[in-house]
Amino acid sequence: MATKLLPMWPPANVEAVCKVLASTESPGLSGSEITRLLKMINIPDVSPGANKRDRLWSALMTKQQNNQASNCIVRFITEAMSPGRYVQDTARFHELKDALNEPLALMALRVNDQGQVARAAGASTLDEVARLAGRLKTEFNRRGIHPEIVKYCEEEIIRKSLFHAVFEATKGLSERLRQLSKSNLDGAELVDFCFSVRNPPPILRINPFVTETEISEHKGFANLLKGVMGTFRNPPAHTPRAAAGWTITEPDALDLFSMLSFMHRRLDGAVVTLRP
Repeated sequence: MATKLLPMWPPANVEAVCKVLASTESPGLSGSEITRLLKMINIPDVSPGANKRDRLWSALMTKQQNNQASNCIVRFITEAMSPGRYVQDTARFHELKDALNEPLALMALRVNDQGQVARAAGASTLDEVARLAGRLKTEFNRRGIHPEIVKYCEEEIIRKSLFHAVFEATKGLSERLRQLSKSNLDGAELVDFCFSVRNPPPILRINPFVTETEISEHKGFANLLKGVMGTFRNPPAHTPRAAAGWTITEPDALDLFSMLSFMHRRLDGAVVTLRP
């Protein structure tokens, strides 16, 4: 039975896929991996001297043009995303899958958990692409990020606006402290009000607050709160991003969200002693 010919992909969509697969940063394929995959599925390497992205784009576009079908591109993605290649590095598989699903969404396609290109809900705008791909939300689910974080920055997460997502998530931590303590303070003053040990028991306690170890942990947690607020909230709040040169990478943002999750989980079990 003859193989069904799939419609050709627009050059811009092929380029977007190649940018993901041949990214110079993790989780992109290495040059040797691209060479091996092209040879495996009989796609001529027409530009061997070009950089990875241009080399892959030239190979796939030339083969697609010759065949008048996109089967070669689908085959390459399927071979590249074969789960067996990622047994020792499952995180790389998921990163590649999530990244590929952004450009594929424009063609109503996606890479499924079996590494195959499958039909999916289509997108016509970049906002729809972000919502359908949901890379950060997928990573949030894998890391078990606390719901209090998502509540305050869900829209920023969907749009992958890391600068604003970090800012809103950190503001959400302050709002949680205000709700628990019934205070209108902010920043370090709010933390001091909630966790001060000058007039025991503190308004908020994350442990029984009896032994020296427990008191030390209580003080350390308060300092941790102040550190996060000072590092990730105060700079964006007081200076425009462009003027301050304040940037944050996706790995750093995800690590911060994990830290905020730890803080919220400790607050989940906090004992509240309100003052008159």
